Amino acid sequence: MTRVPLSVLDLSPISAGGTAAQALRNTVDLARHAEQWGYRRYWVAEHHFVGVASSSPAVLIGAIAAATEHIRVGSAAVQLGHHTAAAVVEAFGTLDALHPGRIDLGLGRSGQRSAEALAAAQSGPVEPPRRETVVRDGVVIPPPYSFGALSPRFAAGFGVLQQPGAQAPDFAAQVGDIRALLEGTYRTPDGVDLHAAPGEGAQLETWIFGSSAGPSAELAGRLGLPFGANYHVSPGTTVEAVAAYRAAFRPSAVLAEPYVVVSADAVVAETDSEARQLASTFGHWTYSIRSGHGAVPYPDPDTAEPLTEEQLTLVEDRLVTQFVGAPATVADRLAALQRVTGADELVVTSVTHRHRDRLRSYELLAREWGLGLRAA
Repeated sequence: MTRVPLSVLDLSPISAGGTAAQALRNTVDLARHAEQWGYRRYWVAEHHFVGVASSSPAVLIGAIAAATEHIRVGSAAVQLGHHTAAAVVEAFGTLDALHPGRIDLGLGRSGQRSAEALAAAQSGPVEPPRRETVVRDGVVIPPPYSFGALSPRFAAGFGVLQQPGAQAPDFAAQVGDIRALLEGTYRTPDGVDLHAAPGEGAQLETWIFGSSAGPSAELAGRLGLPFGANYHVSPGTTVEAVAAYRAAFRPSAVLAEPYVVVSADAVVAETDSEARQLASTFGHWTYSIRSGHGAVPYPDPDTAEPLTEEQLTLVEDRLVTQFVGAPATVADRLAALQRVTGADELVVTSVTHRHRDRLRSYELLAREWGLGLRAA
C-alpha cells in the first residue's frame, strides 16, 4: 500500500524538571534522527511564555538545518502578527542563503487572531455553533472548541510581543508583502522600491496554516499555495478548513493542484498499554493550556495525579483525537485521517516526558509507515 509522506512538527517541549536548553538540544537530536528515519520535513512551531522552547523559529531552524543534511526544515508557523514582513523575509532569506532549497516558510494568523480575540473579549465569549461528535472512518470529529473568556496571562503575553501602540496588520496584506519582497517586486505606498538582501530570490517553500474554514484557508487557496490544517489543535474544524481551501484553490506558478498537509498528535510505543501510559499526562498538559495558565512543563506520567472529571471534560476532544498505541494501531488511525481529509502529507507531533520515549515513538512510526530509513 502506498503511503503519503510523513513529517515532524516539534514544539520543543520542556519536561517537568528539565530546562529550555535541554529541550532545544533534544529538538536538534530528534531532527537528526528524523532525517535518518525518512521523514520528509522537520517543522517547529512558534509559542511564547509557556513550557515549550520554540519561541524563535528562525534561530531554531538554523540550528536544525546546520545539524542535518537534506531534510526540509521550516516553521509551522510564524505568527505574522508579531513580526513585520521585512523581518520575516530577511530572517528566512538568511536561512535559505545558508541552506539553499531546504527551508519552508509557514505563515499563520495567530498574531492577528490574538488581537481579534482580545477585541472580541470586550463583548464576552462567542460560543461556536452546537454540533454533535461525528466519527468518519474511525476519525473523531468533535464539536468546535471555544476558549471562552481570555486569561490575563494571554493578554499580558500578547502585549509584550507587540511594540507599544502597534496594530497587527491585515494577514492577506502581510502575506502579499512577504511574497513581493521575495519576488523583488515590493514597493512602498509612496512608490519606493525596496529589495531584501538576503531574501529576494530565496528558494523558500511558502505555506499558509489554518485551523478553520476562515481567512487562512481561503487565502491559501486563492494564492495557489500549499495549506496546513491543524487537526492536532482544532480537530473539530479541520475537515471544513480543508474543504474551504480546496474550494478556493486557483492554480498558480507554485501549484497546479491543491496540496494539503494535516497534523496529528501521536504517541507510539511497543504496545498499546505502554503508549497509553506514556500519553497519560497529555490531558494534564492540554488542561494547563485551556485553563488559562499556558502550557506547563510536560508532566511525568509516573508521578502526576489523575485529572478530575471536571478537568477531563475540558480536554476530552483532544484526548479522543490523539493517536496513541502500538505502531500498527497508530498507523491505521493516521491512514484513516488521511482518507477522511484527502491529505497529501501528514505531519506528526509527538510529546512525551522522556526524550528517549519521543525518539522511539517517531522511530516505530517511521518503520510501520514504511519510510525509507537510512543508516545511522
